[in-house]
Amino acid sequence: MVETQPQRRTIGANGAGAPEADGRPITMSVRHVSKHYKTGTGSVHALEDLSLEIPQGEFICILGPSGCGKSTLLWGMSGLHDMTAGEVIVNGTPVTEPRPEIGMIFQDANLLPWRNLWQNIQFPFEIKKLDPRPFEGRIRGLIDEVGLAGFEKKMPRELSGGMQQRASIVRCLSYDPDVILMDEPFGALDAFTRDEMNLLIQKIWMETGKTIIFVTHNVSEAIFLADRVVVLTPRPGRLAHIFPIDLPRPRTVDMTFEPEFIHVVKEIKNTIETGRYTPLPKLTGAARS
Repeated sequence: MVETQPQRRTIGANGAGAPEADGRPITMSVRHVSKHYKTGTGSVHALEDLSLEIPQGEFICILGPSGCGKSTLLWGMSGLHDMTAGEVIVNGTPVTEPRPEIGMIFQDANLLPWRNLWQNIQFPFEIKKLDPRPFEGRIRGLIDEVGLAGFEKKMPRELSGGMQQRASIVRCLSYDPDVILMDEPFGALDAFTRDEMNLLIQKIWMETGKTIIFVTHNVSEAIFLADRVVVLTPRPGRLAHIFPIDLPRPRTVDMTFEPEFIHVVKEIKNTIETGRYTPLPKLTGAARS
């Protein structure tokens, strides 16, 4: 795996949809997407005229109030769900169905209970009708990277929740997708294991340089992981604000207790609650002491 250099970006306010300054190519474009879907009790207006550009190698987190369409947006990016209006472009081509260069990690690990860990990791190759043998070295390296070496023959019931999610990460990365979509993958884990998983996914991202779009309800998690945090309005989800994050990498859990980090937590929470960005005054050194 190739390690990228530590990065810094500007933390705090930025205009929604502001262009990237470093000239990286755009891997994914979300262009004026809207989504209506029918339920047993009527139509739901999930997303409305949402646009977003994601440069190659960016780690972006999507936040918003419950029901604002975060997961709907992610599933539209994956090609698993159609959008009512607008389009998603990946590497210059519209997404109209699941694509081999897009991998997805779900809220649940979704390991097949009758298959061991190794067999579960190989499942995508069966679906895509790919020969897994050329990827074996990569798979074994990933298994070692996430701390699952020696567990290849274990069944899912023999693995903890964190281990199952590690296996799902390996399964997603095994065929080397360009873009990784993550739908609240650590939401069901305890706080300690969640911290471990956040450190792990940061490490993998820094080593691989993948483009990652990560949906979460956890504001601190989003700030810890992201280059930019995208906040959506209450349903129908529109773009409320984009927060660029200026923290050195690799990031540590201790950073989450620093005053600047907590300040951005408050600004993002306020944006989620109100549906619009309002700068909050920063505490001075005297006020903090």
